Amino acid sequence: MLDWDDLKHFLAVARHGSTIAAGKALRTSQSTVQRRVAALEKKIGRKLVTRMRTGYRLTEFAEELRPLAERVEASVGEFERHAGDLRRDGSGVIRVTCPEPIVQRMTPLIERFHARHPKLRVEFVMSDRYLDLAKGEADVAFRSGDTDDELVGRKIADSVWAVYASHAYVERHGKPARIEELSAHPLVSLDETMSNHRVAKWLREAAPQARIVARNNSVLGLLYAVKSGVGLSPLPTAIADNEPDLVRVLGPIPELARSWRLLSHPDLRRTPRIAAFFDFINEERPALKTILTG
Repeated sequence: MLDWDDLKHFLAVARHGSTIAAGKALRTSQSTVQRRVAALEKKIGRKLVTRMRTGYRLTEFAEELRPLAERVEASVGEFERHAGDLRRDGSGVIRVTCPEPIVQRMTPLIERFHARHPKLRVEFVMSDRYLDLAKGEADVAFRSGDTDDELVGRKIADSVWAVYASHAYVERHGKPARIEELSAHPLVSLDETMSNHRVAKWLREAAPQARIVARNNSVLGLLYAVKSGVGLSPLPTAIADNEPDLVRVLGPIPELARSWRLLSHPDLRRTPRIAAFFDFINEERPALKTILTG
């Protein structure tokens, strides 16, 4: 019989093109990846990968098998989601992922949810990175920006961004009158782990010649850096407008505007605990809009 773990390692090599990268993705060693792929080749009786100077390439036979392996992967993922959901329903935990800056502001809202549903508990998974709900990294996401078409949910509020500086910075260096002047100021941006975030993309386009004086891997990190006075950066208006040390110097920026959405995987959306959370948030949309938009 075929072993799912062998298929999983085969797919990792297919996607990453090397056993080293596949090992990192699976959080295992290169030798384990090589051993698993070799085991799968032995069970099937055919060669699956060819060693190249730049890595590994699938054989023609393996390319034909790859879609079937991906279907097995999807089925295993669905099984794990359902099994995990049944286990978590017993414990009454709803894992909600959202950016760290909004968690504290959501505390009164979540306390009202707990009062209404005393057997359910919200557990925050704070991250500016988009966690994979399909893989069970969280149950529900408050997310602004691009999203996975596989997820389902509803719009909650608008996400509005503007460019900010500290009062101390403005007193020393002034402020830009228009976006074209951003290149004359030191900027704070996101690091390479967040290079696809719309803020990082917009800064590269709007001020390609600007000097980046600090990089962070979170919006909260951007906020603290701007408050320190080292430079300017786009920030969510709902957070930055409430900071007495900051002043809005440009914006709102239309290119950075997105919609806040409450999202879940369709396999979880109608489970009792997730449905209860969605219904509660829908009733509390005015309060949540104030939290997310300001």
